[in-house]
Amino acid sequence: MAAKTGPTIRRMQLGQELRRLREQAEREDGTGRGLTRVQAVKGTSVSDSQLHRVEKGVTSLPKVEQLRQLLDRYGVTDPDDVDFLLDVHKNSLNRGWWSPYRTFMPSGFNLSVGLEGDAKILRVYQPDVVFGWFQTSAYARAMFESAKPVDERTTEFVERNVEIRMRRKEAITRSVHPVEIHAILDEAVLRRVYGGPDVMREQYEHLRELATLDHVTVQILPMSQPVYRAGQNFILMEFESPLPSMVSVDSFASVNVTDKDAEIWSYRRRFDAMRAEAAGPRETREYLKRAARELERS
Repeated sequence: MAAKTGPTIRRMQLGQELRRLREQAEREDGTGRGLTRVQAVKGTSVSDSQLHRVEKGVTSLPKVEQLRQLLDRYGVTDPDDVDFLLDVHKNSLNRGWWSPYRTFMPSGFNLSVGLEGDAKILRVYQPDVVFGWFQTSAYARAMFESAKPVDERTTEFVERNVEIRMRRKEAITRSVHPVEIHAILDEAVLRRVYGGPDVMREQYEHLRELATLDHVTVQILPMSQPVYRAGQNFILMEFESPLPSMVSVDSFASVNVTDKDAEIWSYRRRFDAMRAEAAGPRETREYLKRAARELERS
């Protein structure tokens, strides 16, 4: 059974295919193949900037007629090809589960959320807090509550963000094609206490339970070792072919997602360097046990 594919991935698929068709289309003057975006939208109701966003997967064409205009422009006449692309377009217009939460998300985060649940593999590094997919509701709530007065957030903001985290993590335990995750957490993540000892003990136990799943690997990067540490958290996302790998990187108030080869290469090197130095999965589970015992004595 194929995994359910969300609208974000459908937008990516449609954009990738439209770019391929544009680059293969015959020029009107007979000088060869390949149209610029300006040439492609000539005589259609699609703008150059709109086509750019569509090809990048940032947005979809709002009207099916616009897609038909582009397909006609590119010389796509085979009924099966047209029907396939119309179906992809239809699904790209669906609302993802995260749509009602968009006003509570930082810039760019909705794109990252839309992609991560459809990924085949996630490779994650978190130096500051427990990775969102691994958080318990108590830990997530305590984390947001601690920042609430400083960031001047509302109670609704806190609760909605807890809900977002709980919805995101459903991709770990779904019965059909759960996402494979390899996460590296800096030891500092576990030393930072949110909500008190009871909340942290529950969080440690939850991490240990997740680490027993065949498709989940958790490694701790010890603070005592003078090893390489990336300066910010990131998520490397790998998809079924032909979609490219992508990386999502957080900044203070926004999330940037890119599929640029140089960026993917760079973050893979960082992840591989830390993976080689981090405690192995078995050592990590033992570390979590010790951390819980230390809480008991504190």
